Amino acid sequence: MSLLSNTAVFLCTLAAMEWVAWAAHRYIMHGWGWGWHRSHHVPRRGRFEKNDLFAVVFAGIAIALIYLGTNGRPPLQWIGAGMTAYGALYFIAHDGLVHQRWPFRYVPRRGYLKRLYQAHRMHHAVDGKDGCVSFGFLWAPSMDRLKADLRRIHGGPLRRPAARRSPPRV
Repeated sequence: MSLLSNTAVFLCTLAAMEWVAWAAHRYIMHGWGWGWHRSHHVPRRGRFEKNDLFAVVFAGIAIALIYLGTNGRPPLQWIGAGMTAYGALYFIAHDGLVHQRWPFRYVPRRGYLKRLYQAHRMHHAVDGKDGCVSFGFLWAPSMDRLKADLRRIHGGPLRRPAARRSPPRV
């Protein structure tokens, strides 16, 4: 395969992975995979959470594709490389920026990173696996759209259970 076609396969895979990740998050992680993903929606204890197993599974698929691609099936190598690049971007944006799993803290104050950060916080505003919004990791709808979706899904403004609300300030 030519450099141009390898690059095209890589970039198409990288772009398509946001849709794949959205669908996996919406229908697997918030569906039959909730047993692993639940750990991501509760306060984390320790360095890792059961949800991290999804990254191991996706990394295994990417490694297998790269292996197959280097052993006679060249397009698969570049599909695996595109998946790996998406995984690196996911790690930076989701685990690092949004969930602060780095040794330093950075909260974006403006621009697209702020929108991405806020969209994922909106996703976590709902208790449990049902009624959430914003399932993407690198693409985020506007805050107005997410707030409207939450109002539509929940029949009005989202209310947290009393036990989870911050205590009143004195």
